[in-house]
Amino acid sequence: MKKAILALEDGRVFHGQSFTGEGEAFGEIVFNTGMTGYQEILTDPSYRGQMITMTYPLIGNYGINKEDSESNQIQAAAFIIKEYQSIPSNYRSTETLANYLSRGHVIGIENIDTRALTRHIRLKGAMRAGISTIDTDPVSLIQRIKQTPTMEGLDLAKVVSSKKPYRWYLGKPVFEDTVLNPSIWYSSHQYHRVVVLDFGIKYNILRCLEHIGCEIFVVPGNTSADTIKKMAPDGIFLSNGPGDPEPVTYAIDTIKHLLTYKPIFGICLGHQLMGLALGGHTYKLKFGHRGANQPVKYLPTGRVEITSQNHGFAVKADSLPNDAIEITHLNLNDQTVEGFRHKTLPLFAVQYHPEASPGPHDARYLFDHFKILMNNERKLI
Repeated sequence: MKKAILALEDGRVFHGQSFTGEGEAFGEIVFNTGMTGYQEILTDPSYRGQMITMTYPLIGNYGINKEDSESNQIQAAAFIIKEYQSIPSNYRSTETLANYLSRGHVIGIENIDTRALTRHIRLKGAMRAGISTIDTDPVSLIQRIKQTPTMEGLDLAKVVSSKKPYRWYLGKPVFEDTVLNPSIWYSSHQYHRVVVLDFGIKYNILRCLEHIGCEIFVVPGNTSADTIKKMAPDGIFLSNGPGDPEPVTYAIDTIKHLLTYKPIFGICLGHQLMGLALGGHTYKLKFGHRGANQPVKYLPTGRVEITSQNHGFAVKADSLPNDAIEITHLNLNDQTVEGFRHKTLPLFAVQYHPEASPGPHDARYLFDHFKILMNNERKLI
């Protein structure tokens, strides 16, 4: 075990030990209230640039497996826990969490008072922080923290987005030179042609789209509207992703040119980008929503869903044009917007994660709703 120091930009300092050896990390410190799912959380691209604190105290007890990753690498900047379990017990486990983090060159620290840390973040807000086993002088480390960029104004979607288009086929990405050629689409009417704009897509979203009968082509987040239209999709999906939505101007412009083209479904960052494209505004939440147990009310029916969430920004409710947009979902903890739909166009989006992973499946119906919109669009043609 190596002694480690965790310092926050406001001067708060915590002492612990690294269970992954020597290292340093800087980023925005946040907390996640999930009891399980640390592998999915670590590999979720929406966590790029963030150091994750788990509120559940015992982490690592079921190890790491080959099936539960949400991208092709660890995305989090660092992992902060109360107690590390070095001996996993699970039939699917292929390696320990410590080994997994070490292979990804991501530092993990334990013996941190995560209750005190979480309470501090709730009171003071998510902020920049740093971890080091090398520079253990708090004054020096805090000075370095203050030189790192803030999350506001940071376009991280361009960092995590795929650099090449690919086809999602039978549960995995397939890179082909002909991806942008519309002639490769299946001719069978049973498949729905979906182009996914990748701002940091989670694999389980793609699995859910494949499950409802979609042929899926994932394109980089900076792909133009003209290129997407040439692919002749039945629907367009706007993915989740990290960072501040407002600097992602290239995507906002693309979405504006697609609003009246085909059905569009957005999740997380995709929800925020659609809101901006429709004339709305976004703002940074004090400490965000991260966990698998967030209550959301579906306003048309009054039904309450328990949802999986991971976001630090939100759409301002009063900024959306109320003559065209209907708010469909509200967060019951703070009344923030969790979903909206257009009153006349086949457009809708949610802030939370209906694909979960980890989390409950209360909102899987949204993928079926997307399929219905695409079916209706075909009938109109």
